[in-house]
Amino acid sequence: MPNAATISKGILKPHFEIKGLSNLSGDVEVSGAKNSALVLMTASLLTEEVISLNNVPELTDIKGMGEILLAMGVELRQSPSSLELCAKNLKNSEPPYELVNGLRASFFCIGPLLGKLGQAKIPLPGGCRIGARPVIEHIKGLKALGAIVTVEHGVVSASVPGTAKKLRGSAIVLDCPSVGATETILMAAVLASGKTTIENAAQEPEVQDLANMLNKMGASISGAGGPTITINGVEKLNGCSYNVIPDRIEAGTFLIAAAITRSTLRIKSVFPDHLSSVLQKLRDCGCAIEIDEDSITIIPGDINGVDITTQPFPGFPTDLQAPFMALLATAKGTSVVTEKIYENRMQHVAELQRMGASIRVQGNSAVIEGIPQLSAAPVTGGDLRSTAAMVLAGLAAKGTSKVEGLNHLDRGYAELEVKLNSVGGQIQRLP
Repeated sequence: MPNAATISKGILKPHFEIKGLSNLSGDVEVSGAKNSALVLMTASLLTEEVISLNNVPELTDIKGMGEILLAMGVELRQSPSSLELCAKNLKNSEPPYELVNGLRASFFCIGPLLGKLGQAKIPLPGGCRIGARPVIEHIKGLKALGAIVTVEHGVVSASVPGTAKKLRGSAIVLDCPSVGATETILMAAVLASGKTTIENAAQEPEVQDLANMLNKMGASISGAGGPTITINGVEKLNGCSYNVIPDRIEAGTFLIAAAITRSTLRIKSVFPDHLSSVLQKLRDCGCAIEIDEDSITIIPGDINGVDITTQPFPGFPTDLQAPFMALLATAKGTSVVTEKIYENRMQHVAELQRMGASIRVQGNSAVIEGIPQLSAAPVTGGDLRSTAAMVLAGLAAKGTSKVEGLNHLDRGYAELEVKLNSVGGQIQRLP
């Protein structure tokens, strides 16, 4: 007889059963970065030659992006952890609505399609419900490059006037350092005529990864990773083979899993400098951190409360706000977590409260009074990162928790339960 907590409108939902009070130990390997791989896949639209991507995570979002590219005529071959993409037969500048609607990263197609074909028609994207995440900065940037852009009935239509169908370089200042807008403008500008500068550009590692691959393809980009990026347009781009950077959010999730279970764990295949703000907060909490060239070992002590404010890179990442709040729910003392990136990213608070956490929300901040022990409960993650937070809370809680929301989790974590079980977790995926 299925548990009532796993039934909604008569449908049995996939869920985790997590036996708590886990003691983790050993090594865990980090997969490639989801948020980088998705954009690098769309960059394949900029060349007629083959793009070979390595260290690609096996995620539902990656599969979804592959289906979108296939629908536009891209040839795609997949093997474990790698993809080959070839857009020489690119025939469609309008990806299907039914494929685009559930995947926010699909909007990244607009930049390369405009740069390569001079036109694009992309439905406004879907994805996790954590806030508006508007694309106004993307559109302003494309208009500055000479595109005509209209938005009607939920669809963004863009075209380049004139017979040459070629964008032109421009000086662009972003109102906020949007990762998506920076990446969209980068991909649109690499084949534009003349020079483009992006001021107040996003500095995230994923932006640097895109610029590095585009340069390997023959682009001329400098300054990525800083607030000003310069792009000198080129006539064409070539194919290349490229390794996706490690997923810093997955790495951070494993670090927090170790901290919340008070376990020593080594996280392998990481770029430690991508996690500086997270590592500092873990140190502030009472964890010892040992860093090697491509691994991080965390040795938790007594966990004390800290205050966190999410910020663009190199600040504390919004994608680790929910997992870190689960940790702080078990810390000594009071913590304050302030969300400055997305306006609707406190969905996990009510679920943590069901597990006994003492949290009160005040506007875009949460005040957490740490308790000695979380209690197992049936909980549901409402988005990708809040589901990860529920998993971490389940690892530390007394009893067996049921965690729903795996459709969100599988978008951004490759076999999370397999990796955690390999280091001592007790997680079963059902049904």
